Order: sequence, then C-alpha cells, then structure tokens
Amino acid sequence: MAPAAMGQSPAVTHPAPPSPQDYVQQKAAASGSSFYYAFLFLPAPRRAAITAFYAFCREVDDVVDEVSDAGVAAHKLAWWRTEVGRAFAGQPTHPAMQALMPHAAAHGIEARHLLAVIEGCEMDLTQTRYLDFAALQKYCHLVAGVVGEVAARIFGPADEATVAYAHRLGLALQLTNILRDVGEDARRGRIYLPVDELQRFDVKAHEILNGVHSDRFVQLMRFQAARAHALYDEALALLPAAGRRAQKPGLMMASIYRTLLREIEADGFHVLSQRIALTPLRKLWLAWKMQALGRF
Repeated sequence: MAPAAMGQSPAVTHPAPPSPQDYVQQKAAASGSSFYYAFLFLPAPRRAAITAFYAFCREVDDVVDEVSDAGVAAHKLAWWRTEVGRAFAGQPTHPAMQALMPHAAAHGIEARHLLAVIEGCEMDLTQTRYLDFAALQKYCHLVAGVVGEVAARIFGPADEATVAYAHRLGLALQLTNILRDVGEDARRGRIYLPVDELQRFDVKAHEILNGVHSDRFVQLMRFQAARAHALYDEALALLPAAGRRAQKPGLMMASIYRTLLREIEADGFHVLSQRIALTPLRKLWLAWKMQALGRF
C-alpha cells in the first residue's frame, strides 16, 4: 500500500536555496538598474565580481529605502558592518558577501571600501538636508565615488589617474540620480539639493516637499544639471587614453546617465511628480554603442 494511502504524508521536498552566484545575479537583474546593462559586455570573471559588488551595494541601500523604522535600519546596517568584518576574516555568511569575497584580493577590494558605502547609507538615517555642495560631496563620495573606484578596479588596472576619473564619474552619476529622484526623495522627507543653493534661487524646502514646480525651481535645476554636465566632462578628461578600453563599462554608464540627464532637461525638470527613465532597450542600445563603436 502506498504511504499516502496508509495515512502517512508524502515527503515534502523544498527547493535548494540559490547559490551565492545565482543570488547576486538575480539581485542585479531584478533591480532594473542601468548598471546591469554595462555588466553584460564584461568577460565572465569580471562580470561575476562586479555583479557581486553591486548586489552588496543594493542590499545596503535597500535597508535605508525599504525599512521605515530608522532604529531597525540602523541595527541592520550595524549587522552589515559586522558581516564585512566576518567576510574579510574568511567567514562570510550573507550570499552577497560569499559571492564577492573570492574576487576581493584580485581586484584590490578592501573592507574600507565596503564600510564607506555603509557609512554613506547611515548618513541617510540621520541627515535629510545638506547645507552646501561641499557637504553633499562628502555623502556622494561615500555612496558613489567609492563605488566608482571599486568598479574601476574590477573593470581593469586602475592607476591613480583612473581612480580619480572613477571618483569624478561617480559624483556625476550620483548627482544625476539626485536630480531624477527629487520628487521621490521628497516623499521620504529628504532633500539632497544644497540648502544654500535653494536659498540662492529662492526655492523653499516646503515647495519641494509639496511638489511645487515653479520657474524658480527650474532655474535651480538648470544650475544643478550644468554642474553635473561639467563633472562628466571633467571625469572623461581624467581618464587616461590607455585605460579607456578597460573602463568601457563605466563609459557606458556615463552615456546612459548623461542621456537620462538630457531627457530630464528636455522634459522641463518635471521630476517632482514623476520619475523620468530610459527604456531598457534604449539603455542596451547606448551600452552596445559604447562597446562596439567606442562613442556616446
């Protein structure tokens, strides 16, 4: 007689958890980020390394964006600090760290890089305004400049000039993110546009928080966009010609994000009520054009 007919429950099988490599791949693909399209053209070992690093960044960033209780979020980020220490001691427990650590030594990834990203995310729990651009730059350095440096190290040899390029490009990308997400951030109570620049253009914080689109706001945003464009130009000028081929994924990101910035400008900076984005097909086209033709 079959076991079920004898009153016994049939054995229940549970699917095996994804491998660390599968986990980070799913995390990167599910994010829908423009970074994912730049990864597609990398050789497999470098693609595995950058995908694992990106998954770590997403995990930490998601703590701030998805956990509504600041105390709980701070506790989770503290756990990630401990996890980084464990990982570099040879005992990673999270799949993102398990996937990343085999690549750390080969690409010069150090604990200080990952801790800087965590520190930047911790700033989001305690700071919702930035008095001036210098203060904003410190935040951008942690959440984007350091990320750019690690990415550049994974993409290829990174000398001092290439690291400087990567930090400058990271700042340009982050400022583009800030401009795209002004409305979304305002709904979380955050304003990343420097306070002294709001005052210069006579834009009140409560107007941004309430989604008021005015001529003054447009002038403020034009000023921010011009700064971002200047940073893209500065970054590209810093990249040594010899490193351009290896750093193509970063240049793909520059192409995609600068195109997004131009779309935001062309739309009249209506970012308070909508999130302007490029289609996946357009992102893929921009990435392919940089890969195949070496130009924007």
